[in-house]
Amino acid sequence: QELIDSISRKLQVLRDARETLLEDIQCNNALGEEVEVIVKEVCKPNEFDKFRMFIGDLEKIVNLLLSLSGRLARVENALNNLDETASQEERRTLVEKRKLLTRQHEDAKELKENLDRRERTVYEILANYLNEENLADYEHFVKMKSALILEQRELEDKIKLGEEQLKCLTDSLIIERVK
Repeated sequence: QELIDSISRKLQVLRDARETLLEDIQCNNALGEEVEVIVKEVCKPNEFDKFRMFIGDLEKIVNLLLSLSGRLARVENALNNLDETASQEERRTLVEKRKLLTRQHEDAKELKENLDRRERTVYEILANYLNEENLADYEHFVKMKSALILEQRELEDKIKLGEEQLKCLTDSLIIERVK
């Protein structure tokens, strides 16, 4: 019961942190919208399109990398935790899955490298139009967008793990009381 109470308190702390993080994400998105309005006013349409495409792809590629990293880690753990009784088929399936995820992860890293080059291009374009303060806002927005996505994913994973632990403990307590 003490363990259940402890995990419940930690889960509440994590949920509170998630609320604060969501507020930070909203603030950063608002900053991004302000920057976008300014960029739209001062840049040529094709330059603005590059900016918009970069910002849209940033979130997609960061999420893709995080997702593939997580899936790859789970497959690695499953492979490492296989015991002698596991069938060859089970082992082979996991090895194939690892190969596929590794290739996909490598492809996603290439996309990220391409995105980093595009980020430099967009920065150079914006440096021609924006004043120092607006350029700093753009840089801050981009840096924080990636960091906040990462932090949100980690927090969600911790909450999910805590909820699973809590459910297992609660279920085991119920079973003990029934005996």
